[in-house]
Amino acid sequence: MSISGIILAGGLARRMNGVDKGLVELSGKPMVAHVLARLQPQVDEILINANREIEQYASFGHAVIPDEIAGFAGPLAGLHRGMTAASQPFVMTVPCDSPYLPTDLAARLMQALNAQKADLAVAKTGHQTHPVFCLCRRELAPHLAEFLRGGGRKIDAWYATLKVVEVPFDDEADGFANINTLEELKSLEQQQG
Repeated sequence: MSISGIILAGGLARRMNGVDKGLVELSGKPMVAHVLARLQPQVDEILINANREIEQYASFGHAVIPDEIAGFAGPLAGLHRGMTAASQPFVMTVPCDSPYLPTDLAARLMQALNAQKADLAVAKTGHQTHPVFCLCRRELAPHLAEFLRGGGRKIDAWYATLKVVEVPFDDEADGFANINTLEELKSLEQQQG
């Protein structure tokens, strides 16, 4: 596989009343535990990018890596930190609040990336891309560092500088649902119950 998986849990969770989203319980387990269960079989190592609740995230048995850029700079800061810490030549990011991510995410992204000789593969459903579900080459780290140093924070703006392949996942669209509010959490639990 040669992939380092990075769980992005570095945000402020403003819409979740400041509660760290990955640690909010869904069906009796923290959301990050659901993400880990689906991600682990797909990658060679897992890194958790978190800027708060470091000890709680560390209790899941994986390295916890905070952003190197101060001020909660967003998913690109998490991706960059993951690239600098990764031991594998490819890195894949997933958010901590998408507990049903596809179990074939890595395989499909890698197949498309190799087929198109792309820098980065990103998941897409319908007309919507899901930029935090991406697989890219770790060697892009200096390029991303330069973008961040220049004040860049928008993920789409960085992607525009790369050869990107969008990978359709219309058959697994529910896998990209993310939980941003307590209302969405309750709704999802009711659907399952």
